[in-house]
Amino acid sequence: MRIGIDAGGTFTDFAVVHDDGRMETFKLRSNPADPAAVILEGIARAAGGVPGVEVIHGSTVATNALLERKGARTAFVTTAGFEDLLHIGRQNRAALYDLTPGEKRVLAPRELCFGVSERVYADGTVARRPGAGEWRKLRAKLEAARVESVAVCFLHAYQCAENEEAAAEALKDLGYVSVSSEVCPEFREYERASTVMLNAYVGPLMDRYLGALEKGSPYPISILQSNGGLLTAAEARRHAVRTVLSGPAGGVVGAFEVARRAGFRKAMGFDMGGTSTDVSLTDGTPRETVEAVVDGTPVRTPMLEIHTVGAGGGSIARVDEGGLLRVGPESAGADPGPACYGVGDLPTVTDAHVVLGRIAADQFLGGRMRLDAARAEAAVDRLAARLGMDRIRAAEGILRVANANMERAIRAVSIERGYDPREFALVAFGGCGGLHACGIAKELGMRAVLAPEAAGVLSAMGMLLAPRVRDYAAGVLGRTDIEERFRQLEGRAAAENGGARIDRFGDIRYAGQSYELTIPWRGEGTTAAFHKEHAKVYGYADAGRAIEVVTIRVRAVKEVEKPVRRQTARRSGKPDTRRVFVDGRWRKIAVWRRAELPRVVKGPALVLDYGSTVLVPAGWEMLAAENGVGLIRFSAR
Repeated sequence: MRIGIDAGGTFTDFAVVHDDGRMETFKLRSNPADPAAVILEGIARAAGGVPGVEVIHGSTVATNALLERKGARTAFVTTAGFEDLLHIGRQNRAALYDLTPGEKRVLAPRELCFGVSERVYADGTVARRPGAGEWRKLRAKLEAARVESVAVCFLHAYQCAENEEAAAEALKDLGYVSVSSEVCPEFREYERASTVMLNAYVGPLMDRYLGALEKGSPYPISILQSNGGLLTAAEARRHAVRTVLSGPAGGVVGAFEVARRAGFRKAMGFDMGGTSTDVSLTDGTPRETVEAVVDGTPVRTPMLEIHTVGAGGGSIARVDEGGLLRVGPESAGADPGPACYGVGDLPTVTDAHVVLGRIAADQFLGGRMRLDAARAEAAVDRLAARLGMDRIRAAEGILRVANANMERAIRAVSIERGYDPREFALVAFGGCGGLHACGIAKELGMRAVLAPEAAGVLSAMGMLLAPRVRDYAAGVLGRTDIEERFRQLEGRAAAENGGARIDRFGDIRYAGQSYELTIPWRGEGTTAAFHKEHAKVYGYADAGRAIEVVTIRVRAVKEVEKPVRRQTARRSGKPDTRRVFVDGRWRKIAVWRRAELPRVVKGPALVLDYGSTVLVPAGWEMLAAENGVGLIRFSAR
C-alpha cells in the first residue's frame, strides 16, 4: 500500500493505492493548530495498521511559517562588515512607480545579525581563520540573544567551506545550525544568504513537525520537495527550504501524468484549491527554476516553476477603499471556512458558486458534508448591499474577479516565458478548478481542458508518482576545471544514491549578464542549446557572444514503482437536473455523476466527482475517456 498526503490550507487530501490497484481517496478538514494530528488520523484510517505501507507527504509547514512569519527566532552570522546583507539585498524595485514602498520584511532583525572576523577570497583562498576566542565571543552573543536557530553565510564560502564548517562545529549545541555551503553552495551572496536564512528560519518547525509524524506513524515517511522529487524525512529536517513548494509540486507531477495519459505533450496545470491557485507549465517536461521568490524572500534551490495567486475557493470577497470589488488573497481557510460551511460570515468564491447553484448543499464531498446555502446567500447579500447591486450580480462579480486573478497567473508562466497558451491544454484540478477552467481557457484562446477523475485530490495522487531526487551544485564562475568539478559532484551523488540516474546541468549566461538559464549539459551541444533557450525566453540570441558557466548542477534520480490504478467501472445512468445561473440567466441543466458519464456531454452541464465539480459551459463538450481523463473542448463555431 502507498499513501499520498497533501496537506492544504482548508482540507488535507489522501490518495491510497492498494496492492491490487484499487485507489481510495478522501479528505479531512485541516487543523492549522495541529496539522500532524490530521495526517496521523488519515494514515490510521487508510492503513489500519497493515504492514508494508509507504507514506509520501507534501508539507505546507515551511510555506505557512514563511507566509505568516511564524518561524524560529533565528540569528544571521556572516563575514564582519556584511551584517546588513539581508537588509540591503538588491536594488531591484518590484513596483517601479511606488513612491512609498512598504518596509522590507527580513527574517532576521538587525539586532540578530552578527559578524565574524574571517575572510575567503573569490578564488577559494582562506585569508583569515577565526580563532577559538572569536567563536567564544560569538557564542556569548547568540546565547544572550536567546536564538533558537542560526544561519551562517560567509563571503565566498561556495568556493571554500572551511570557515563555515568551523562555525557549524563551534555552534552545534546552540540549536538548529544551517550553513550556506551545505544548503546553497552557489555564487551570489545575497541569494545564498537569503536561502540559508530561510532554511534556518523554518528548519526547527519542520524538525519538530516531522519528528512528531515519525514518532506517531508506524510507517516510514517520505517528503515531496519543491523540485517534484522525494526526500527522506531526515533529509527534509535538515534541508527544510527544499519543501517550501512541497504541496504544489505534487499537483505539477499529477498534472503532467494526466496530460501524458491524454496524449498532450504541452499542458498547463491549474490547481485551484481552498486557499490559493497554483499554475505550472510543461512542454514535454515540467519547467523548473533555481531563482524563485517566495513572499518576497529569494530562494535559490531547484524547484518546479509554480506561480501562486491568492485565489481559491475560500478566498474572501470584499470592497476596497475605492469601492471596488476585490477577491483574495485573504482566505477563510479551514477555520472558519466559507460562510456555507456553517461557521464563518464572510463571502468567498465557494459561497458565490453556492448562490449561483453550481455547488448544491447536498453534493459537497459526495454528500458527506452538508453546506448552509442560506448562510452563503446572507454573506453575499451583505457584500451586494455595499456594492449597490443584487445578490446574483455580486456572486457573478466575485467569480469574474477571481478568474481575472488566475488568468494573470497563467500569463505569467506562459506568455511571459515565451509560450503561447493557445498551444496548450489546461489541466483543471483541485476542488474548484473544474468550475473555472473553461471560462479562463476561453479568455486565453485555449480550446482544450483536461478534467481528470478525482481531481480534488490530484496533488496527493501526484505524490505517488514522484521519483527520489537529490540535487548537488557547485559554483564554477571563472574556473577552468569544470569537467573535474562535474566528476566530483557525480562521485558524491553516486555514492549517496546507489543505482540512481545521474543528470548534468549548467547555469549559463552571456558574459556580462546578471542572470542565467539552467541548461541540460550536452557536451559540445550545450552552447547551441543555451542560444536556443535564450531566444525563446528573452526574444533574441547572439551566437557570436562569449558565454559563462556560473554554476554546475548534478541530479541523482531513482524512479519508484508507479502505482497501476485500476480503472473505475462505468455504468449507464441518466442525469439529474438543477436550476443553475449560467450564461447570464437561470437555466435547468443536466447534472451528471462522473461514473455515469456518456461518451459525450454537451454544455451547459455539471459533472460531479468526489471533492470536485466541473462546469461544461454552452459551446463546449466533454468527452469521457477510458483512461479517467475527460477532454473538454470548445466546439462552437
